[in-house]
Amino acid sequence: MTDPEPTKREAAERTSEDAPAVVLVESQLGENIGMAARAMLNFGLTEMRLVRPRVKWPNAPAINTSSGAHEVLENAALFDTTAEAVADLHRVAATTARLRDMIKDVQTPRRWAASARTAAAEGLRSGLLFGPERVGLHNDDLALADTLITVPTNPAFSSINLAQTVLLLGYEWRLKGGADAPDTIMRKGRGGEYATQSEILGFYEHLESELDKGGFLRVAEKRPRMVRNIRNIFNRIRLTSQEVRTLRGIVVSLTEKKWKKPGE
Repeated sequence: MTDPEPTKREAAERTSEDAPAVVLVESQLGENIGMAARAMLNFGLTEMRLVRPRVKWPNAPAINTSSGAHEVLENAALFDTTAEAVADLHRVAATTARLRDMIKDVQTPRRWAASARTAAAEGLRSGLLFGPERVGLHNDDLALADTLITVPTNPAFSSINLAQTVLLLGYEWRLKGGADAPDTIMRKGRGGEYATQSEILGFYEHLESELDKGGFLRVAEKRPRMVRNIRNIFNRIRLTSQEVRTLRGIVVSLTEKKWKKPGE
């Protein structure tokens, strides 16, 4: 769930000065603009440009559906024509589900992200063109683009909405910038960190002591191998401190009544 009021530090971590501008042409619904703003900020795209939006601006539904991406909406620039909106950009890519009768470079979102990152490294500004939700970009708008982006969706069900497309392209842009998911997510405190070897060995000794009492390890010649097998089972799991405490509690719960003497 997105924090509705991200701190300045968190917002800075999610933004990128060389990120492409997102140009929405004749958007028909404020809700779609708001969801597009949310998708933008998720992946560090902060510059929104609106060309003749079909809704009153500023727009309450856009704000409500942005889930806190207010900075994108507050700084959105309005333009009368698409040509004006892209005038300062060096590279312009247009999203389209239909490949028109134009000879242009056609790229997937992943290929576009790679080329946009290369352009950014050379100091060039890029932009992404998105058309009206119902009909897409007009041919005159597509003519302003040097690249067409098409998403390889299921041919039998190819329609994706505006915010989904912005999200997809934003994700590829951020991924090409070196962003990656952490291998693990650890919560510090309350046992959220990995257990030390001392904690793990203490659990093994506790468990093996109770297994000795119960007779599970009674065959002396087999005991070393059985102990290794048991330890290997848990060694394949990267136990946290809290998990070790839970396991020891389970052992206590299963054994304390068994070894109690009558009347205790």
